[in-house]
Amino acid sequence: MIIKNNLRILMAQHKLNIKDVHEKTGLSRTTISKLFNETSTTISFETIGKLCELFDCEVDELIFLDRSGK
Repeated sequence: MIIKNNLRILMAQHKLNIKDVHEKTGLSRTTISKLFNETSTTISFETIGKLCELFDCEVDELIFLDRSGK
């Protein structure tokens, strides 16, 4: 089981790029880039909260368990 995120999808749906998300949330570009490229190994509650607020979504719409392990 692997925890994954839908940041790339949410950004596409809202027509936002990494710079836009950085400016709207105050999160570092590095943090956003790592999540976008799925290379991040951690995510803080603060980051989850800011992204959920930006995209007006619930936590499970942002992060989820990938039971396939891929």
